Amino acid sequence: MDFMYYPEPLSNLITSFSRLPGVGPKTAGRLAFYLLQNVGTAEELALSITLALEKINKCSLCGNYTDTDPCSICQEEKRDKTMLCVVEQPRDVVALEKTGEYRGHYHVLHGVLSPMEGIGPEQLNISGLLKRLNGVKEVVVALNPTVEGEATALYLAKLLKPLEIKTTKLARGLPVGGDLEYADEVTLARALEGRRQL
Repeated sequence: MDFMYYPEPLSNLITSFSRLPGVGPKTAGRLAFYLLQNVGTAEELALSITLALEKINKCSLCGNYTDTDPCSICQEEKRDKTMLCVVEQPRDVVALEKTGEYRGHYHVLHGVLSPMEGIGPEQLNISGLLKRLNGVKEVVVALNPTVEGEATALYLAKLLKPLEIKTTKLARGLPVGGDLEYADEVTLARALEGRRQL
């Protein structure tokens, strides 16, 4: 899409949309024109984005996105405090919660190890994880089954081994290269049930 034919504000809007994952230049153009033709929707979207940026933060305990601190899951008294499930992104917490199978606490890394992208342990929420292990008997490593996810799982297992904390990971059944958020509840529930020690 050639942006030089559009007024600068429209061109900037299209460019902004095209920076979103999975949105190419043509889709970005369609979205921009749609919003110009539907002002009410555009204003609602702008307000939603502004409010989300103002009100949503990371939970100081688990790293999940929340509008309270600590988040509602960390505050829930009935959860099993001896279990901690480590996930890559906040959306993975939602995917696992939908199964209704897991009743422990979570810890969000906000990424996985990826030397090619310059992401090492320092860029992830690993130090926060190590501070939360008092009283934890099992850490479930529920990372996406990608090369980076597997490397991160092995790194965490190596860190936790001297602490004598049982470290498990989800059973197979999740497709290799897939994302937790796209797996159905039954597949995720079975993967949780069949987790094994790392």
